[in-house]
Amino acid sequence: MKSLRQHTDYGDEGLTDEQAGSDPYDLFSAWLEQAERADIFEPNAMVLSTIDPDGTPSSRTVLLKDLSREGFVFVTNYESRKGVALELHPEVSAVFGWYALKHQVIVTGRAEQADPQKSDELWNRRPHGAKLASAASAQSRPVDLRATLDAALADLAAQYPEGTDVPRPSNWGAYLIRPSRIEFWAGRSMRFHDRHVFTARADGSWSRERLQP
Repeated sequence: MKSLRQHTDYGDEGLTDEQAGSDPYDLFSAWLEQAERADIFEPNAMVLSTIDPDGTPSSRTVLLKDLSREGFVFVTNYESRKGVALELHPEVSAVFGWYALKHQVIVTGRAEQADPQKSDELWNRRPHGAKLASAASAQSRPVDLRATLDAALADLAAQYPEGTDVPRPSNWGAYLIRPSRIEFWAGRSMRFHDRHVFTARADGSWSRERLQP
C-alpha cells in the first residue's frame, strides 16, 4: 500500500478578523474570485451532502450556478437521488475546497426549489450538448449499458439539432440553498488554522465568531 504524505506546511497567511469582515457573501465572492484567478479547476465546484429518506447521508459534487444575497444556487434533476432526498430533508451542507489556496468554505442551510424563471434562465445558459445530456438522462436510475444512454442522447440530438431550442424538462431545475451558517477555514502552520463562522440572524444580518482550530 502506498504510504501517505504526513505533513504539509500551510504557511502563515491565514484569515484575520479584518479580512473576514462582517458579510460572508463579500468574503465568499472574494475567495471565489481568487480561486478563479489561480486557475483552479472548476472553482465553483462544491460537495453537496443530503440526507436520504432512510436517514443515510449522501454526498456528491455539483457546480454553483448562481450566487446572490438569497443564497447559493445549483441545478439538478428533481427525480435524482438528491432531489428525492431534498423533498423529505431539505437540510444540506456544501463544501467548497480550494486547497491549493489553503481555503475551505462550509455552507449549511436549507435547499428549496427556485422559481421556474430562475430554472429557465440557467437552462438557457447551458450549451446545447449539456441540454441534450440533461434531457436524455434519468439521473441516478440504473441503466443496463452505456450504449443505452448513448442511443437516448442520439435520439434527442436528431430531434433537436444544433441551433434549435431544447425545451427544459419539467423534472430539471434549480435549487436555492438559504444558508444559516457559513464557515471559512484558512490553513496555517502547525495545523493552527484560522476558522471564522458566520451565523444568520432573524433580521437577515450576520454574526461572526472565531473558532479554535
